[in-house]
Amino acid sequence: MYKQSVRRRRAVLALLVVLSLVLLTAYFGESAGGGLHAVQRGVLQVLSPIQEGTSRALKPFRDLFGWFDDTLHASSERDHLRKERNQLRREVVGAQAAARENLQLRRLVGLDQGHDLSGYTPVTARIIGRSPTVWYATLTVDKGSSSGVRLNQPVVDGDGLVGKVTALTSSASQVTLITDHTSGVSAKVLTPAVTDSGNGITGVVQPAVGRPQDLLLEFVPRRANIRTGDTVVTAGSQSTKLESLFPPNIPIGVVTRADDAELSQFQRVHIRPFADLRRVDFVQVLTRGGGQGGSNQRAQVGP
Repeated sequence: MYKQSVRRRRAVLALLVVLSLVLLTAYFGESAGGGLHAVQRGVLQVLSPIQEGTSRALKPFRDLFGWFDDTLHASSERDHLRKERNQLRREVVGAQAAARENLQLRRLVGLDQGHDLSGYTPVTARIIGRSPTVWYATLTVDKGSSSGVRLNQPVVDGDGLVGKVTALTSSASQVTLITDHTSGVSAKVLTPAVTDSGNGITGVVQPAVGRPQDLLLEFVPRRANIRTGDTVVTAGSQSTKLESLFPPNIPIGVVTRADDAELSQFQRVHIRPFADLRRVDFVQVLTRGGGQGGSNQRAQVGP
């Protein structure tokens, strides 16, 4: 029974194949006006409206599936673009940070070469901490006694004086800035004209009360002709008996104005510091053999 069914199916299949070949031969062998072409045109006329209606009915579904496909593709592309954007952002930030650090380090080298720092060994350090209050203006750097840093050694950046070391451990140091209320630096004024009465006038640089970014050069005689734009540098000392804490001629700031008090024999000279103490990332500690304040420094050196 099964074999007879298989034979019938094969016979039907063979018959259909032969019939298809005959129809194809007849279709391509007759002219455009032949019977088979006429049948084809009739079928198309009947089915075309049905196909068009079906196509219109299914169009919303096709559009819906297309929207899902486009949405998934757009989501994948968005995620890819977002990763590229984040990668580029990291590269840009890294390049900007490297450029800023490179600029500060070049300025440090320029300061070393532009001033007589013979007898000092600059130790470059990175800022790793900043004071959170306006009352104690300090920085923490990543160099300590193991790098030759000692108490009271001056600290500079590429623009000028920053402060001095006031506490340290073997691997880190605290730097008190010149804008701290406890700071005081012996300084002198340099004017464009050597013969000017203000040239070489000395005083003490201290922060203005309530305005830590405004420095004051105190104890300047009223007779001294101090002008806006004059440069203030560290006074230093040439005496071998009383060694100065800071080397001479390290830039501190520029004069912004001078207040001539009528009832005082001194004028108050306002200074804007050269060093941008809020943005500095690298500094140099000017170390020397043996350091300063030897007994005190040993007491404050941590493990």
